[in-house]
Amino acid sequence: MALSLLGLAAAYLIGAIPVGVLVSRLAGGVDIRRHGSGNIGATNVLRTLGPVAAVTTLLGDIAKGYLATWVAGAAGGAPVWVGAGAIAAVIGNCWPVFLGFRGGKGVATGLGAFLRAAPWAVVPAAVLWILVVAVTRYVSLASIVGCAGLVAAAWALGYPRSILAAAAAVTLIIGWRHQQNIQRLFAGTESRLGQRVKAA
Repeated sequence: MALSLLGLAAAYLIGAIPVGVLVSRLAGGVDIRRHGSGNIGATNVLRTLGPVAAVTTLLGDIAKGYLATWVAGAAGGAPVWVGAGAIAAVIGNCWPVFLGFRGGKGVATGLGAFLRAAPWAVVPAAVLWILVVAVTRYVSLASIVGCAGLVAAAWALGYPRSILAAAAAVTLIIGWRHQQNIQRLFAGTESRLGQRVKAA
């Protein structure tokens, strides 16, 4: 049990690595939190520093989600710890101790986490994300729809209940982190992909 809990702590700390902040400082010498929407994720990095920095941020966030979930699963040795690790990684990304508990929205980290926890469920979720972005150019809407698709796919594909519960928990976290985006979507003021936003 002690090793399993250490694995969860490690998953949180790995998830808390502020990839977007590190990339933005290396790529442009800026604090991404002071530019664009103020978010540390790949979408804001794209708007502020361009595609290379954004792709680097995206891949880094995906990698840390995968690694965090793998570490938790290896330490715990059962699917329940894999699912718990996925949740811990996303919590770390959203509320990182390294940034005073003010982080990202968990989407890319969640993607990496479930590439480890439920890889086949990620496929239809990713297809949904791509379709929604292609049609609407709203990354926030695509992220919410993709998360819902992940839960549905995990259930349909018969993943263990612990993994299904983890997918549902991560979906709730990501939905919570997108509250302001949801309000702007209803108000018709949400920024679309490729559109610059005013400084935070």
